[in-house]
Amino acid sequence: MMATVAIVGPGRSGLSLAAAFAGSGAVDEVLLFGRHAEPPPHPVASAPGIRYVFGLEPLAPDVQAVFLAVPEPAVPEVAWQLAEQGNAPPGCAAFHLSPVLPTDALEPLHRAGYGVGSFHPIVTLTDPARGPSRLAGSYVAVTAAPETLRTAQLLADALGAEVFAVPAFRRPLFDAAITLTSTGIVPLVLRAAELLEQAGVEPAEALSALLAGARSALDAIEEGASVAGGPLTAGDAERVALHLRALEGDDRRLYA
Repeated sequence: MMATVAIVGPGRSGLSLAAAFAGSGAVDEVLLFGRHAEPPPHPVASAPGIRYVFGLEPLAPDVQAVFLAVPEPAVPEVAWQLAEQGNAPPGCAAFHLSPVLPTDALEPLHRAGYGVGSFHPIVTLTDPARGPSRLAGSYVAVTAAPETLRTAQLLADALGAEVFAVPAFRRPLFDAAITLTSTGIVPLVLRAAELLEQAGVEPAEALSALLAGARSALDAIEEGASVAGGPLTAGDAERVALHLRALEGDDRRLYA
């Protein structure tokens, strides 16, 4: 059981984390720090167990972790602003959520006595209401010293997530890997849906059909498949050539 978790930044990621911690039963209270006098209109911001705070304030002794859920360019400035509020509560850890930003960005907090690290859930958090269900069963990549890593493990346990440690010098490889999947899949499927529309399929049906196909491919990977089906796997050069003749410009380059 953790006493209090603080989150700076009530955006989609911050609200998703707040909802997940508040609903976990493993945290007494979630403090949500924002830069507007009123909390965001999303119902998560006023849900039971979550207290919205305008601006920053010194953290109480029972705060065990603080997340900087702000855009990457703002992390160093927010770290400095939080450090200006005073020394860290005893044993408190501070994390940013970036997959690639070094923990050096949190140096002001380290000097103020915080354990610092990166805590990056490998899941897309676009809807705070669905954030808790998406975080449960997900994985979190953490870069931190051993003591802070233990705090990250407790936090991940509260979310129902698993942790793996990524050494600082390997973080670019980690970021490349998640970019190829979570970031790459979205524009690929959406562009494929546009091509299906050009083939005469209604837009809603095109997207639904491709999402079903993508899910079946992901299921096949989970079941142990090491290759996909289709002409590329079968070595059907004539079929691939037919595709390339039908496609133009960027679509042809994307397919290639």
